[in-house]
Amino acid sequence: MTGTPVDHAPGAHVQVDGPHGALADKPHGGTMSVEVVSPEAILYHGHATSVVAPAYDGLVGILPRHAPMLSLLGRGVLKLSTGSQTRRFKVGGGFVQVRANTVRVVAEEASAID
Repeated sequence: MTGTPVDHAPGAHVQVDGPHGALADKPHGGTMSVEVVSPEAILYHGHATSVVAPAYDGLVGILPRHAPMLSLLGRGVLKLSTGSQTRRFKVGGGFVQVRANTVRVVAEEASAID
């Protein structure tokens, strides 16, 4: 990708891959697919506008079109913002993967927080 994003403030424009591999100037925003999975169940499968995950070495914030990444999951609270509401899960161990505008949280231990 060529070009450097100038500003990441809310509503700012960033360079992203457009149709047919061309670069396009798109507004920062939108949604991403999110899955939260434990050995016992699929706790969440839907879309979110942001995810904050307790990675092994600190919190990681994920927005739509985040670069691909893989990180160990630590213990703490996973927060999913869906625009109108925030869902919280207590998680521990496992990993978080970001790929193709999809966030997968595979946790050894996970439960929804009311």
